[in-house]
Amino acid sequence: MSASDPNSAIYVTDTNKEIKTKVNKYAFSGGRDSVEEHRKFGANLEVDVSIKWLNFFLEDDDELENIKKEYKEGKLLTGEVKQILINVLSEMVERHKSARALVTEEMVDAYMARRPLPNMFG
Repeated sequence: MSASDPNSAIYVTDTNKEIKTKVNKYAFSGGRDSVEEHRKFGANLEVDVSIKWLNFFLEDDDELENIKKEYKEGKLLTGEVKQILINVLSEMVERHKSARALVTEEMVDAYMARRPLPNMFG
């Protein structure tokens, strides 16, 4: 991923709108060319970026397996899977922003302060 391309990643400073745009526009889909084809043949999970990201970020393993099953069978469409990913990422980024807002300069200074390393060999 390139830091010079803001669309190459989801950043913890992204807004919900930016996350939605990036996922919808740039996340390669394993869905079929038409809804009819997709309903008949299902999605290719091996190439679907949203599924790959959900593997990392969706905390409920049972829900993930259900999403994969329904998407592969054609019951879920690409847009629905992308919306699930958008919700998961948006919630995670919002939690991070909330936690980050609680960090003070004093906390950063204390963390960055020089201190002796523990003696691990004696």
